[in-house]
Amino acid sequence: MTKTGLFIGLITLDLTYMTTNYPEKNQKVVANNYTITAGGPATNAAVTFSYFNNQTTLLCGLGNHPITNLIKADLEKHNVTIQDLDKNRSEPPPVSSIITTQDTGDRAVISINATKSQISKELIFPEIIDNIDIVLIDGHQIAASLEIAQFAKSKNIPIVIDGGSWKPGFEEILPFVDYAICSANFYPPNCESQESVFAYLESLNIPNIAITQGEKPIKYLSQGKFGNVEVPKINAVDTLGAGDIFHGAFCHYIFDRKFTKALANAANIAAHSCQYFGTRQWVNSTICIF
Repeated sequence: MTKTGLFIGLITLDLTYMTTNYPEKNQKVVANNYTITAGGPATNAAVTFSYFNNQTTLLCGLGNHPITNLIKADLEKHNVTIQDLDKNRSEPPPVSSIITTQDTGDRAVISINATKSQISKELIFPEIIDNIDIVLIDGHQIAASLEIAQFAKSKNIPIVIDGGSWKPGFEEILPFVDYAICSANFYPPNCESQESVFAYLESLNIPNIAITQGEKPIKYLSQGKFGNVEVPKINAVDTLGAGDIFHGAFCHYIFDRKFTKALANAANIAAHSCQYFGTRQWVNSTICIF
């Protein structure tokens, strides 16, 4: 059954290059391959959610700079609806430059994120969540996300957070969250271990918590029970966006209400994506839908 998802957070233009190795100081390197796509955690998650034939809306402040046409074209191709709350913005959107090394699939990213393109909370209205089945927040639009979280909670719409890293203001949103899916780099203030991260999130009454660790097993705490979910072993071509893709797939699979199964299926999708260069090639590949 088709579901509807609202994704709020970072939207960028990603310029991604595949190279044999990283350039050294004052060195020019010729790339072996490149892609230009829309990027950002919520954006890549939205594309993934749409991949499963769900109705997908990306809430953002994109504006009308010429560069935005490249972002819009990519998202239109993948059936993601853009709800732009700052259509008159003339400044360029955030642009990320990414280098992926051919032998390892590791990547280096430089970006200014969403610090200069924040959406005012005054632009958020309750009707935004009409007919929405799930909300994902990546933490790059804290003020607007808090408004969305409050509206969603009042209507019992499940809220997922992509905790890639701690961002000031997350502490206000977390009490509304149903699923906290964090990376191993997510450390709230005064937390110095994964155990303390679990304890902090559990103290906010978040019922389902997971910490992804790349190729290592996913750790989770669900309804008071700890456990691990194994992830597929692969030879990675490119790890860019794997976490974002994981979150988008999780938003699809969690409608079965089985937390650990959703984590495992999302891990399979993310692992599959890592076997292709960039964040879009996997979409056009043959894959078994779990």
